Amino acid sequence: MTPAPPIDHHAEKALDHARKDFVRVLATVTIGEALSRIQRQGAGGPIIYFYVVDEEGRLQGVIPTRRLLLNPPETPVADLMVRDVVTLPATATLLDACERFLEHRFLAFPIVDDQQRILGVVDVGLYTHEISDLVRREESDDIFQLIGVRLSEVQRASLAMVLTRRFPWLLCNIAGGLACALLAGLFQALLAQVVALALFIPVSLAVAESVAIQTLTLALQARHGHRQAWRQALAALAREVPVGLGLGAACGLVVASVALGWQGMHGVALSILLSMSLAAATAAVLGLLVPTLLHTLQRDPKVASGPIVLAATDLATLFYYLGLAAWLVT
Repeated sequence: MTPAPPIDHHAEKALDHARKDFVRVLATVTIGEALSRIQRQGAGGPIIYFYVVDEEGRLQGVIPTRRLLLNPPETPVADLMVRDVVTLPATATLLDACERFLEHRFLAFPIVDDQQRILGVVDVGLYTHEISDLVRREESDDIFQLIGVRLSEVQRASLAMVLTRRFPWLLCNIAGGLACALLAGLFQALLAQVVALALFIPVSLAVAESVAIQTLTLALQARHGHRQAWRQALAALAREVPVGLGLGAACGLVVASVALGWQGMHGVALSILLSMSLAAATAAVLGLLVPTLLHTLQRDPKVASGPIVLAATDLATLFYYLGLAAWLVT
């Protein structure tokens, strides 16, 4: 008997599969007030992003969890939110949503109506559910394992086992953050003297982290189905480092121009340009070599590479930026 063909759900509306328990944050409040309201109201599902809305519920921006938790409580939410939000229309299908995940590699997308009011949120779990079995095993594992989670094991494991497997890789982020704090402490007098330097630290870290994740994703995808030797990694390095350097220089030129026009400080602008160029090149190196090194040490590159690469990239970026500023600004 011939088995029935699989049912194609891709034409269904993404809104029918969206979560309605996402977290809204008013654009008019501070971080402290937002966190206080979230604690009182609670959240029924996982919090991936905080969606900023106005009094009428219209989407104004989005705040990654990291920004909300690591900034002073008196900071206005509107100052931290990302205003250019990638959204899905209410008419979007499951296929549209999956294509959007492949295109942008975000962890969630809001679905909005014609007035930009949020109707629901689809997260990466929808993507991993709807694509084919082969792609689900490879692509969804890549997304989760880049941040230190082996999806197939987590789904079957007990709570204690999940914590045991995930917590060690979070220590990489903690160690990286503490190392960055100690490094910034060495330049405390410089930051106090030239406050403008602190304004551009977040964008410098964001650019370097983006280059690192892009390179790391390409490196892991190249590994599917075969082993990669050091000779191949070095050949890829010769191609990717100039790309990272070019991306960093281009982004650095944009940010440096803004810094120069805003603050009028040539030393700060030059520090931004040079440090972002070096940081992006270093991020490319780390994104390629860390997976190869972990494979040599008989560790799964997809599980461990993300936290290690991001922590090392943050530390290198801050070192370049503040080190150059100490030389060029003072």
